[in-house]
Amino acid sequence: MTGLVKFVGGFAIVAAMAMSAMPLVARADDKDVIDYRENIMKSLDAQTAMLGMMASTQVEPVDLISTTRSLALIAKQAQHSFDAKVLGGEAKPEIWANYADFKKKMDDFVVKTAEMEQDAKTGGLPVVMEKMVDVLTCKGCHDAYRAKK
Repeated sequence: MTGLVKFVGGFAIVAAMAMSAMPLVARADDKDVIDYRENIMKSLDAQTAMLGMMASTQVEPVDLISTTRSLALIAKQAQHSFDAKVLGGEAKPEIWANYADFKKKMDDFVVKTAEMEQDAKTGGLPVVMEKMVDVLTCKGCHDAYRAKK
């Protein structure tokens, strides 16, 4: 039995070493990157729409904290969804030509959505509503960096 245990243990070590030499993440093709990025933006739109419905009293703000938490998490995903620098979709080439400006805007968006989540926890809907216009005004970035299909 000990010979079998040594063999299996040795095999496991060799397999682990071989796997560590492999890349952890396979490179997705460009279409996958674009689809992922666009789906993240659709998720941002959905969470923003829900906050708008809460602000206009169309729905009760019972999910305010989870909605702002989702918005903050999705903002981080959106920020990193452009790391691959893949042209296409609704992303204009200006994103990569002016990447420092674009990245700063995305970084600010991530910070502001995280603050909005904290505001939801401490101040509720009135405090979130005060900041919504500043945080969720996407037009400035979209005008410069988003092309409509």
